[in-house]
Amino acid sequence: MVAKSQIKLIKSLRQKKYRNQHGLFVAEGIKLVRELLQSHFGVYRIFVTDVSVLEGYDGSGFKGAKNLEGYIDTVESVSETELRKLSGLTTPNTVLGVFKIPEVGDFDFSDWILALDDVRDPGNLGTIIRLCDWFGIGHLVCSTKTVDCYNPKVLQASMGSIARVRIGYTDLAGFLGKAELPVYGAFMDGESVYTTKTPEKGILVLGNEARGISPEVEAFVDMRISIPKPGGRKERFGKQTAESLNVATASAILLSEIRRG
Repeated sequence: MVAKSQIKLIKSLRQKKYRNQHGLFVAEGIKLVRELLQSHFGVYRIFVTDVSVLEGYDGSGFKGAKNLEGYIDTVESVSETELRKLSGLTTPNTVLGVFKIPEVGDFDFSDWILALDDVRDPGNLGTIIRLCDWFGIGHLVCSTKTVDCYNPKVLQASMGSIARVRIGYTDLAGFLGKAELPVYGAFMDGESVYTTKTPEKGILVLGNEARGISPEVEAFVDMRISIPKPGGRKERFGKQTAESLNVATASAILLSEIRRG
């Protein structure tokens, strides 16, 4: 039986202020929970309707899930009814995990870093985290106004990639001002990324979905780059084509070109 205090705590974690207050976040779904169990994230509690879905669990301990060694009492079997009380999903999965928000250490400046200036859409951030994982970008720096990476919608969209990407929130302009790396910013009127020679390491900045990169952050951009529209495009059904790309889509193209060198 899940205690009422536990139910209240877990439900409160749907809001950012309580995640920050308790230093905890909720992850739902077999894939996401498994990924987090194998990562640097500490475990607070795991609620599961069928312990067999947790790989490595033999009823008395975990094999391979390094964060659960010695913490067997963090796993609690619950009924589907109890899981529905805890879940924020319309159709709950078989497992819900509560994990500890890690301390953000120093950033690794030996490779490319992706920086986000006020990206607000959870789906966009989740997809960008997944792209960082795909392209081997280990560090993601976000402005303080960027959507919380522990938002449930961000976690779902990241498909477990958040387990392998270190994410920090800071005053982005201040961070760029101190960074000893070339800073590239994505703009509509920048130099084509297809003709730009990028170095082995640097910082790529992407801006807000509607307003782009803010003037405060733009002041620290060394090179403005863009994804050019193909020449000779035709109007579709008597209307102009798209004015811009989705920020996650732009991230995919720019990171691909940067990794291509």
